[in-house]
Amino acid sequence: MKAIKYALTALAVAFAVPAFAHDGVHIEGAYARFMPGAMAGAAFMTIENHATVDDRLVGVASDIADRVELHTHKMGADGTMQMLHVPEGFAIPSGETHELKRGGDHIMFMGLKARPKDGDTIHVTLTFEHAGDVEVEIPVDGTR
Repeated sequence: MKAIKYALTALAVAFAVPAFAHDGVHIEGAYARFMPGAMAGAAFMTIENHATVDDRLVGVASDIADRVELHTHKMGADGTMQMLHVPEGFAIPSGETHELKRGGDHIMFMGLKARPKDGDTIHVTLTFEHAGDVEVEIPVDGTR
């Protein structure tokens, strides 16, 4: 009887573990930078997709700027880096990550309503095809 009790307990624990596993998208290491004298800034982070389906970051919103867009850097024909709006967003396959980083994909804030200072936190809503809206509080850190 004791062996059955232990077996049932082990079985219950085995089935309970997935309930504690993280599902959906998870944001790590987010920070934003705003350059002195510029009416623009950018945010960077790592997006982890723990879901069983591929997802895509398709939009971003924040009340700190007139326009908030998904951007990337691309080498122009003349050899200079250009910043481009990416209206289709960024794919995040199931079980993988997508890094928004300086010199690459990022969130761009244009037409700032007020310039955030180091130590401030800005509120951003990330919109994903499957995960929906994910609210993120992003610290401002110009030292990174």
